[in-house]
Amino acid sequence: MTGFGVRGGAPRPGVRWSLVVPVKHLGRAKTRLALAAGGLREDLALAIACDTVEAALACPGVEAVFAVTEDRRAGAELTGLGAVVVGGEPGTGLNSALAHGAAAARRRRPGAGVCALSADLPALRPDELDRVLAAAARHGRSFLPDAPGVGTTLLAAAPGHPFTPAFEGASRARHRDGGAHEIALPDVASVRRDVDTPEDLCDAVGLGVGPRTRELWEAVAGGCLRTQGAP
Repeated sequence: MTGFGVRGGAPRPGVRWSLVVPVKHLGRAKTRLALAAGGLREDLALAIACDTVEAALACPGVEAVFAVTEDRRAGAELTGLGAVVVGGEPGTGLNSALAHGAAAARRRRPGAGVCALSADLPALRPDELDRVLAAAARHGRSFLPDAPGVGTTLLAAAPGHPFTPAFEGASRARHRDGGAHEIALPDVASVRRDVDTPEDLCDAVGLGVGPRTRELWEAVAGGCLRTQGAP
């Protein structure tokens, strides 16, 4: 896999990151998991977000996590983990929510880089995220594609560089064509495996998910396996 866009260079010494994590209102979150999760869908969506944020906060290169959400329950849980909850999002889609969160992050942590991170990475490993952020520090703007290679799970803007998210759908191509460097690293599967479908969830479980997701998965695993045609 080849990088594109801004030419790489030496890592910027001492770069730390503010992560911006968008968390949907739980009533609208992870609707494609409804067939497998049933009445536990909202709980599962929250578990995934909490495991993602907790792992991100344990990453050495992360200075702070800013969770953009209007959901009170999610906000309370994420605050308890140590995230800074940002409300008042514009309500005009994911990218505007990310831009809103990034603006708050830059006000609070002006010396840090800003990095959007998907909220649905339940297998996230702090050491793998740290490797991705170290690679991002070599570039002004960079991104990591998702596991299928169509979307994006991480978009980073180093200090002094514009943060221009273009998530949703085929965002890998949009971020690449917009001049961001595509990060190509082996062995960072946990940072690329986002979860939208029951099949995605089963793949994430195979990598090893966080404790909250594991508990909910055990409750819905029969539905998850049925969607794959297992007996």
